[in-house]
Amino acid sequence: MKQILQNLSNGETILEEIPCPRVKAGHLLIRTSNTLISAGTEKMLIDFGKANMIDKARQQPDKVKMVIDKIKTDGLMPTINSVKNKLDQPIPLGYCNVGTVIEVGRGVEGFAIGDRVASNGNHAEVVCVPKNLCAKIPDNVSDEEAAFTVISAIALQGIRLAQPTLGEAVVVTGLGLLGQLAIQMLRSHGCRVLGIDMDSEKCEMAKSFGAEVVDLSQGDDPIAIANAFSRGRGVDAVLITAATKSNEPMHQAATMCRKRGRIVLVGVVGLELSRADFFEKEISFQVSCSYGPGRYDPLYEEGGQDYPLGFVRWTEQRNFEAVLDMLSDDRMEVESLISHRFPIDDFQGAYNLVTGKDPSLGVLMEYSNADEKQDSLRKQTIAVNSSVPGEGKVVLGVIGSGNYATSTLIPAFASTGAILKSVASSGGISSTHAAKKFGFKETTTNTEALYSDNEINALIITTQHDTHARFICSALEAGKHVFVEKPICINREELNNIKEVYAKSSEKFGPRILMVGFNRRFSPFITKAKDLLSTSRIPKSFIMTVNAGDLPFDHWHHDKEVGGGRIVSEGCHFIDLLRFLTDSKITGIKSTMMGAADGVIIRDDKVSITISFADGSFGTVHYLANGSKSFPKERLEIFSEGRILQLDNFRKLTGFGWGGFNKIKKFQQDKGQSICSQAFVDAIKNGGEPPISFDEIVEVAEACFDVMDDLAKN
Repeated sequence: MKQILQNLSNGETILEEIPCPRVKAGHLLIRTSNTLISAGTEKMLIDFGKANMIDKARQQPDKVKMVIDKIKTDGLMPTINSVKNKLDQPIPLGYCNVGTVIEVGRGVEGFAIGDRVASNGNHAEVVCVPKNLCAKIPDNVSDEEAAFTVISAIALQGIRLAQPTLGEAVVVTGLGLLGQLAIQMLRSHGCRVLGIDMDSEKCEMAKSFGAEVVDLSQGDDPIAIANAFSRGRGVDAVLITAATKSNEPMHQAATMCRKRGRIVLVGVVGLELSRADFFEKEISFQVSCSYGPGRYDPLYEEGGQDYPLGFVRWTEQRNFEAVLDMLSDDRMEVESLISHRFPIDDFQGAYNLVTGKDPSLGVLMEYSNADEKQDSLRKQTIAVNSSVPGEGKVVLGVIGSGNYATSTLIPAFASTGAILKSVASSGGISSTHAAKKFGFKETTTNTEALYSDNEINALIITTQHDTHARFICSALEAGKHVFVEKPICINREELNNIKEVYAKSSEKFGPRILMVGFNRRFSPFITKAKDLLSTSRIPKSFIMTVNAGDLPFDHWHHDKEVGGGRIVSEGCHFIDLLRFLTDSKITGIKSTMMGAADGVIIRDDKVSITISFADGSFGTVHYLANGSKSFPKERLEIFSEGRILQLDNFRKLTGFGWGGFNKIKKFQQDKGQSICSQAFVDAIKNGGEPPISFDEIVEVAEACFDVMDDLAKN
């Protein structure tokens, strides 16, 4: 199937052939008939992509600070590579989609195959959309009309926040698509509307919808006209739907408002506000968030948890329904807003128009509905390269192609000499990009196909943590070797299941390698440290300080059911590292979590873990999310027989009191990812012992769960 993608690194817009996405639980698979280009949002993304790195930095000063902090801790080149990889990831364009349901995901009620629906799906021939972001289209509303549903919901949400009442005087600044739709809805509310724009044709269109207008191109004075329009009282509310860097729309809005008037920003304008403008009149100002309550809430959008109607009357989905009702009842007219139609294959013509100087308003993309295309649209595996380099003994399939996979893990495996056969992702976009970038033979959204592929003898799993156990077991049952990015799983039940499947798989297929991506034990710095420690037979002590950094409260790593919590998901690295350096079994775990304080939420990201080992050594892992980003993220101190080793952020190893060893320093981090990947491939190729024994992997996982159990008692 075809999908329009945008490259943020160079601004290139392409029509890419990608695998059909697989339907997920709580989602609908929709075959597209029409999409509407959101000129403001999509032009902004294209312009950002075309900007040079300096201009990109100017537009995102907060990201610049993050880059500077990363340079301080990780080094220049890793930071540059990370930024390049992030910008190189293609993003889908569009969010105004209409089509027909072709598959209903598990747990979805109220929708059936064959239903026509409006959704926030992208510009693609087939889209997979959460049920709460879809709405059924009434029979008397055409697909072209329904394509305006989502963008109309954006205007509607802004109006709801402005809370207009019958007879109020409302100004709409910016008479593009959003402004024209807002005028119609405000008129339906019984409001008097004044529209403001620089474009005479858009002003004339606004008049046709019942608005009075201020044509700035004719030298009209918006303040004077607004004053007369409001009968000298000041307007009740201003809805700003313009897109400009200027601060003038905000100043004008405040000036023309009455005392305690309301301003709602739906578009994008300069926000250098004058306190006097707002202070003297006690004006309310609010920024509208997209299509309504539920936006950016993963529980509502991805999890399918609706808000109770009695408490949240208007959600995203219910706003969609309200727009479709207005279209059905002829209370809103959008046919006259359609300025151009383009077939999907002429996407470039559409975007040249939108980003050019020629006038346009509603630009529709049209998709073929030929029945003979059905099979090709549903194709879940696409060949990318006819031949790929590598040696035939190790053939890899990769499940997951997110940012870490494409920036670090896949490049590491690409350098091992193994054959890269197939890469899978649920949506198909990231896996197609990875396949082309790193030379995979094919890309797929059908994960199960990797298990049944007899050519593939090893699978790399780099997906969300709650999927690891399931993918591991399926791979082992298919007789594959497995490399899984940490953690191996997120609870004891999953671990016990993996142990059982691993035993059966090894019995059936012979020894299988199951390796977790504990790359730090493979770092050259750790190799040197262990070599130095090998001469000591006396117990050692370790202090591992992890300046983990704070994650937002709703980050999926904190969710025990999805990410497993930060100790399970990341703290496992450091428990494994100490286990490796002692080369001795873990005999005890004691954990302390920071105490609660008024108004402070304490999670498992401010923890001190003390580990006892069978050889008498002990280590403490301080995993802390309340530190400064300017401090090294990871510092290890090892005390042994009057000597100390200090490792700073995997860039410098310093010895104190070690005869013949003083220091190793590198300009960039080396956490051992490449050596770790090579060790896995070599073990399969040569048939030797696994780089990390299965027993050690299980031991570390159980230690992590012991930590969580211990913290639960505190």
